[in-house]
Amino acid sequence: GNNTENDSENDRSNEDSDDDSQTNKTMSKRKLRELMRPSVAELKRRVARPDLVEAHDVSAADPDFLIALKSIPGTAKVPRHWGRKRKYLQGKRGFEKPPFKLPDFIVKTGITEIRDTVAEDEAKQSAKQKNRARVNPKMGNMDVDYGVLYDAFFKYQTKPTDLTKFGDLYYEGKELETSTDIKPGGPYSKALREALGMPLEGNNVPPPWLLNMQRYGPPPSYPHLSIPGLNAPLPNDQCQYGYHQNGWGKPPVDHYGRPLYGGNPFDPPGSGKREDNLKELVTSDGKTVLKAAWGSLPTGDFGGGLRQDGDEEESEEESSSEDDGMEESDEEEEAGTSATDGMESVLPPPPSAATTAPDDLRKQPA
Repeated sequence: GNNTENDSENDRSNEDSDDDSQTNKTMSKRKLRELMRPSVAELKRRVARPDLVEAHDVSAADPDFLIALKSIPGTAKVPRHWGRKRKYLQGKRGFEKPPFKLPDFIVKTGITEIRDTVAEDEAKQSAKQKNRARVNPKMGNMDVDYGVLYDAFFKYQTKPTDLTKFGDLYYEGKELETSTDIKPGGPYSKALREALGMPLEGNNVPPPWLLNMQRYGPPPSYPHLSIPGLNAPLPNDQCQYGYHQNGWGKPPVDHYGRPLYGGNPFDPPGSGKREDNLKELVTSDGKTVLKAAWGSLPTGDFGGGLRQDGDEEESEEESSSEDDGMEESDEEEEAGTSATDGMESVLPPPPSAATTAPDDLRKQPA
């Protein structure tokens, strides 16, 4: 009896071991992938850009490499509807599409009124007249002045604001969204003035961050932002520089008295009205182009009036004296260049106010 009991126990143990080995052998690849799959918290902890990790990124073949690809600048994202069961734009099936609307700069040319009048005339025509017009059409019924069209497309044309950027894809309800982009340098709202403790009307009180900007400079993200009291004139005559109550501080300057952050903060108050004060423009290939008014004539009297035919002898004498003066000036320039060779250890002094039209490259009369 004891032998039979021992044999039955051995058989049971052998069956249990066989079941365990079968379960280990029959584990599917899906369960193995789930066991090897990292959690979202672990993946965020070991990548350089945890803000790009999404819930479905852990199921990728190589999650770390996927996050590295997503962190490359200029990478286009996968459309958000890739994992949805509903079809793309299925929700817009009953949405009424608004009719196309012409831009304002084209409407102002009056082309819509001309089209309406032509359509009314065609509606009044009989079938015979329509067939005749189809065989022998009259041209020039919808002509618009060329100057009006030129101004519309080259002066008043505006860029559409609802264009998609690189890598963006249209999705349902995108045209119904409102833009939340806030451009810097705009006027202060009433709520912001109340929060900062500034008066609700007028621009006589500086913002509380002006003194820190004068000490540390303009915001790094907006180095060319026009800030009154830092790189732009004061708003009006009632504003004054100083550290008294409602004072506008002191704009930082260098050793020569030039503004440290550019601009013209010492100009008369109220003169900095949204104008392009930049004298130079750097192109994409690194060239500097002067932004002076094209076709501007030199100011001042350079010899007074037109010369008459009887002054030919005087002109010959002046030309000979000019040639002599040019030779002397060339000798002086050579001597000056030989005397000033080498590197200067200090900045050159600021240009004097007596020089007129420094950016005028036109040839000046002698």
